[in-house]
Amino acid sequence: MKETCTGKCQSSSNEIDAINVEDNGSFDKAFTSEFIVPKMDCPSEERLIRLTLDSIEPSVGLLFDIPDRKVRVFHDDNLDEIKTKLESLNFGAKLETTQKTCADEVSKAAVSAKATQARETQILMWLLIINGFMFLVEIVVGWIAQSTGLIADSLDMFADAAVYGLALYVVGHGVKKKLRAAHISGWLQMSLALGALSEVVRRFIFGSEPVSDLMMGFGLAALIANVACLMLIFKNRESGAHMKASWIFSANDVIANLGVISAGALVAWTGSRYPDLVIGFIIGVIVLNGARRILQLKS
Repeated sequence: MKETCTGKCQSSSNEIDAINVEDNGSFDKAFTSEFIVPKMDCPSEERLIRLTLDSIEPSVGLLFDIPDRKVRVFHDDNLDEIKTKLESLNFGAKLETTQKTCADEVSKAAVSAKATQARETQILMWLLIINGFMFLVEIVVGWIAQSTGLIADSLDMFADAAVYGLALYVVGHGVKKKLRAAHISGWLQMSLALGALSEVVRRFIFGSEPVSDLMMGFGLAALIANVACLMLIFKNRESGAHMKASWIFSANDVIANLGVISAGALVAWTGSRYPDLVIGFIIGVIVLNGARRILQLKS
């Protein structure tokens, strides 16, 4: 292990540009320390490190280079606490260097973080618009078509829109706040799933006459919208709990849309309302399971 403290910059501007930065954090610190973390080989370890260091005061700025298993920490006179917390994760973290932070490095890190936040904001804004619009369309058409599948899917769209709104709110904030937002969205999705299931029960008892053409047509439209959402979020699906939650919800939606289309085809083929009720129930269960996965997120 090598520890130094000089007035030189630790790395070139090109290297900093190549490193992934999730949060702006506080990069304007007196020192920059680089740690080798042998067991950090995927974004889940990165999120756990962020969560572990999130409570440190004064706060730290973090730069991750997962392919080379390196973490660069911008900090003041709290290196001992940082080392202790990283070592407690049992990822094999070892301090390689500690040097004075130069102004150019701080500037590059902050610019990279701002660019990442702007990218996340743009993605989440589009997801919010798409899901909000599809909720309005599906809830109206589902009621007209007397389809529990479309109604359940529309409530899922509403939950997703709320998720993306919460995720937008926490872009650029700390890991704990992002995790808290993800859990709030999970509870919201759970409550709406229970509402959709209750609608299935109500229509089973009092009857319904689902319109298969509307079910298939708007199920297909919703499927196209959700595939677009998945494509938008794919590259950022591991960027914190808030983005992970968004990815899980969008993936669940694609499954639900395929179910609605299948139910519409079965209603047309059999002339029975039961395929719609079954699919509505299954979608409700899928949404409940998605909420469970979100509430289990730890980092």
